[in-house]
Amino acid sequence: MARNLQSGERLRPVDLARGHGLSTQAVRNYEEAGILPAAERSQHGYRSYTPLHAAALRAFLALLPGHGHRTATAVMQAVNAGADEEAFRLIDESHVQLLGDRQTLRAVEDALRGLAPAAAEGRAGPSDGPGAVRARGTFIGPLAEELGLRPATLRAWERAGLVRPRRDPLTGYRVYDEADVRDVRLVHQLRRGGHLLERIAPLIAQVRAAGGLEPLEATLQDWHARLAARGRAMLVGAAALEAYLRARG
Repeated sequence: MARNLQSGERLRPVDLARGHGLSTQAVRNYEEAGILPAAERSQHGYRSYTPLHAAALRAFLALLPGHGHRTATAVMQAVNAGADEEAFRLIDESHVQLLGDRQTLRAVEDALRGLAPAAAEGRAGPSDGPGAVRARGTFIGPLAEELGLRPATLRAWERAGLVRPRRDPLTGYRVYDEADVRDVRLVHQLRRGGHLLERIAPLIAQVRAAGGLEPLEATLQDWHARLAARGRAMLVGAAALEAYLRARG
């Protein structure tokens, strides 16, 4: 745990490292990367740190959980270079990304809510009229264009077992019926949410088997929890960065 430091106090690399559970090499690496301000050197070349460096290190470590290593590093580099506006822009971009992730999650939930009633409608559909129109389906090109995807992406999802279009008996072309289209849309949303194909496949299989939202509730709850934790971490990081900015003057 970091101890309280007095203004003007000098710290060795090992003091700064131990106070934050790091190695001395990590502290030196952070300085060389511009995450920490440059340290003063003794006549023998030994580094000497101050409470300002400790505040910079606390800010960086607090930024990491909410923004990730690349953005946290870029923010500290910008601040230490006197480019505060650039640092604020980077933080804004992280908040925009978090908002986008929340919107993606909401879209996934909306898509899932429609699975059960749509599946039931498909099973009970008539042999002519709207049911027959759905049964005829759509081909891979128009579907890919509608979703802003490449046909190769849909073929890759098929190979991964995520979608299972039937083949037209005359042409051999892939035909996506309404249930297939729902699966494609769901995969698309989950991919946007950062899920890997190997994690999506069992989710899709469970949804097909259960015909509803229930199999994904635990995953969605975990997703909500991770986004909430990230949002809170951003608040903690903002407070630590503000403390560093005040200390820097």
